[in-house]
Amino acid sequence: MKETTGCCGGAGKGGLGILSKLLTLWILLAMAGGIIIGALYPQVAALLDAVRIEQVSLPIAIGLIWMMYPPLAGVKYEELSRMKQQGKALGASIVQNWFIGPVLMFALAWLFLPDLPEYRIGLIIIGLARCIAMVLVWNQLAGGDNDLCAVLVAMNSIFQVALYSVLAYAFITVLSAWIGGAEAGAVVDISIWQVAKAVFIYLGIPFIAGIITRSVMLKKRGKDWYDNVFMKKLGPTALIGLLFTIIVMFSLKGEKIVELPADVFRIAVPLLLYFIIMFSVSFFMSHRLGFTYEHSATLAFTAASNNFELAIAVAVAVFGIGSGEAFAAVVGPLIEVPVMLGLVHVSKRVSVMWFDGKGFPINRNVL
Repeated sequence: MKETTGCCGGAGKGGLGILSKLLTLWILLAMAGGIIIGALYPQVAALLDAVRIEQVSLPIAIGLIWMMYPPLAGVKYEELSRMKQQGKALGASIVQNWFIGPVLMFALAWLFLPDLPEYRIGLIIIGLARCIAMVLVWNQLAGGDNDLCAVLVAMNSIFQVALYSVLAYAFITVLSAWIGGAEAGAVVDISIWQVAKAVFIYLGIPFIAGIITRSVMLKKRGKDWYDNVFMKKLGPTALIGLLFTIIVMFSLKGEKIVELPADVFRIAVPLLLYFIIMFSVSFFMSHRLGFTYEHSATLAFTAASNNFELAIAVAVAVFGIGSGEAFAAVVGPLIEVPVMLGLVHVSKRVSVMWFDGKGFPINRNVL
């Protein structure tokens, strides 16, 4: 397998970088810090939430943009034309992200939260928001294919703009009413513009910045300097954006997380099952289809991760910051972050067990 330069310290061939090995600790401390700030100093959370333009939280937007900018600046955009040959991978990702994922989350939400409609709707909103942000971090830490990940992120962004509001109506209003009666089907007014705006802010800005940075710097300093000097300095700064985002996210709901531990547990169980099942199914599916480790890892993390930024933005815009839907959306990253970190290590372990030294499946018949 080729070497990868992790965005949070540099994951070289065969293991995580020094900073990346401590990433679990930093993230857990950031989560704890955010919860403590929100619980003990709710005025700080109120201040952070007040700094917004319309429904866009500026602190969260700033953290996410910086978190995604370094890995997107490292993508080899000049070589993305090769992705035209990856139709099989793109097709698998569409099935995993836009059929299996939403259906699985819908089923788990109804199975575990039949009596809590606000939390149930919050989980469904999460399931429809396919990942365009933190997956870049998990993919690099696991040694996935960064270029394929960028393509899948772009594809998910387009699909979200086109389909999110339609799918939200189908799952939350129509299908929920079929299962639980008319009172179970909430009317959700989510416009394509709301989704497009969130996608542009959280993905479009760092994408454009990454493309411009690579294009300009390659012309000025050359590919060797850019990849081996500039990116090695820029890449680790994504950790700052990640930790800052986590602190802000958890501080916004820290008080409720402490006050409602039973509710957090009820929300956490289906989320935990969702991440594990989605990752396992997607990785196994990709492996059986004959993809390399790098592609299998990328497909699995892209399918298992969710766009909590969009889910939170939609929940707040439609139901309000104090709603149960928004609370469920904020609890999401509380579960996803440590689980994804664990799955990074699982993925690295599987790379040795299921794949050879070049990253090809070992003794597996390709479907």
